[in-house]
Amino acid sequence: MPDSKDYYEILGVDHDADQRTIKRAFLKKARELHPDVNKSPDAEERFKEVNEAYSVLSDEQKRANYDRYGSPDGPGGSGYVDFSDIFGGMGMDDIFSSFFGGGRGGRGGGRRERRRGRDMAISLTISLEEAALGCTKTVAYDRLAPCEDCHGSGLAEGAHEQTCSTCHGTGFVTTVQQSVFGRVQSSSPCPDCGGEGTVIDHPCEMCGGQGRTPNHEKVDIQVPAGISTGRQLRVRNYGEAGFRGEAAGDLLVTVQVAEHERFTRSGDDLVCPLDVSIAQAALGCTVEVPGIMPDETIVFEIPAGTQYGDTVQVAERGMPRMGGGGARGRAIGQVRVQVPRKLSNEARAHLEKYAEAMGEDYTARKTVGDRIRDAIDDILD
Repeated sequence: MPDSKDYYEILGVDHDADQRTIKRAFLKKARELHPDVNKSPDAEERFKEVNEAYSVLSDEQKRANYDRYGSPDGPGGSGYVDFSDIFGGMGMDDIFSSFFGGGRGGRGGGRRERRRGRDMAISLTISLEEAALGCTKTVAYDRLAPCEDCHGSGLAEGAHEQTCSTCHGTGFVTTVQQSVFGRVQSSSPCPDCGGEGTVIDHPCEMCGGQGRTPNHEKVDIQVPAGISTGRQLRVRNYGEAGFRGEAAGDLLVTVQVAEHERFTRSGDDLVCPLDVSIAQAALGCTVEVPGIMPDETIVFEIPAGTQYGDTVQVAERGMPRMGGGGARGRAIGQVRVQVPRKLSNEARAHLEKYAEAMGEDYTARKTVGDRIRDAIDDILD
């Protein structure tokens, strides 16, 4: 393989290993090497290497490209959008840090709020054409996902969740100490249940009893026609998975519409420049422009006497209105009258006659260069 790294060897799996085996190997090695639990000097670098191997082998397209070409991108790329800006910049390393935390915390907000999965956020950039038509974008990202072995319960086969005998289900233990000020009482998370109030006699081996595991996965984002920059799409239950089957958070997708080479968007209207000559502006003309929809042509009627900067409009040729039942904004053409930088002798003669007929003074002091060019033109003619 052109790539010097053998991802199968890094994870310790065979080349024909299935996804379940690959994930088990990844979780095992990641638990051993994560800097939160392994203080070896090379632990962080080795963890990143394991994460890189898993991000490739856990994706069918990337794995196929890697097996065939030695690179996860292959000759045509992976075919979808891969994000690393979950939680505002968190990647698999941070997902594991959250995983090791186990969803446990202080009293703030109560146990249900602590156990529920957090919302996650990404920013998705699409083209103006995709915004006009609507599209489906497949994105890949890292999150704590429901454990596949225990289906999110955290329980191994035949296991049970019981009330913690130490804290009696409160999740906290109270200690009393004698000080110079008298008896001081304080509460802290229960050391046996980690503040959960319950314990599992036989926790799931894959997730350690959490009911969720770090995972690199994909989801299809349905982008509606007419969407604009800044609009947010909510994908239910695709944020961080909850602790032991509690509700998952949502994936929040903020859409960015890229700039277009021809159109500038103004609400649901599309604005584009229309270049016309002096004669076309004076006499009137028709200008055709390709529309934003496939095989669509916008026909702008330029009336006689149009001035530079004037606008002309065509209804129902702009962007679709979200939820508008097929209604669209306008196409707006901004006229730009183009003055020729060089005229042929014939064109100059006609333009001079026009100026004389209109009583316009067109005489201007000629530079030496102008006179030389005129002389050359006379000779060539």
